[in-house]
Amino acid sequence: MAPKHNNMVFDSHFHKDWQRYVKTWFNQAGKKKRRRTKRMEKAKAIAPRPVAGLLRPVVHCQTIRYNAKVRAGRGFTLDELKAAGVNKKQARSIGIAVDHRRKNRSQEGLQANVLRLKEYKSRLILFPRKKSQPKKGDSTPAEMEVATQLRGPVMPIKQTPADTSARVITAEEKKQSAFQTMRMYRANERLVGIREKRAKEAAEDDGLGVKTKKKK
Repeated sequence: MAPKHNNMVFDSHFHKDWQRYVKTWFNQAGKKKRRRTKRMEKAKAIAPRPVAGLLRPVVHCQTIRYNAKVRAGRGFTLDELKAAGVNKKQARSIGIAVDHRRKNRSQEGLQANVLRLKEYKSRLILFPRKKSQPKKGDSTPAEMEVATQLRGPVMPIKQTPADTSARVITAEEKKQSAFQTMRMYRANERLVGIREKRAKEAAEDDGLGVKTKKKK
């Protein structure tokens, strides 16, 4: 904090022993080579599985600022796996990430991830645990011979830009009012309880304005 008023100017020495705070990076080239070696060792260890890891779902970003964009999520929901015909216990073993906490908030998002899973299953080459004893669902020897390790993201997610081209407003759109539509939706949500109560009372009414007493 700078000194105030007409006082003595401090003769502060803040540059003493500056050698202690100097950071060097002479091992930059060595660190780069080590990271590359580690990536190669990891790829070799998990081969023939993809280098990037598990398949991730398509989810929308949070907040009104970014929710138009999509990104990779943590894992597929149990409903998505069930709709795609994938066993939730087997999913992780065939390279599919699972997130039992995430919930589907829209039918469009559910269908998009179900199609993503089905496309992945159609491309999947599944190696048997034992070559001498292949099980149902395992790939054929011809498919395993042509299999190569995938480098890069598994089924990369592409942003779909919105159609922002100008067009003429139709007469049907001119008649509609966004304010009135939102007002009606709010009113319907607010009055749902009282309307259900009135409908229940009208059903119990005998038609003469007198409620029928329930027999005990």
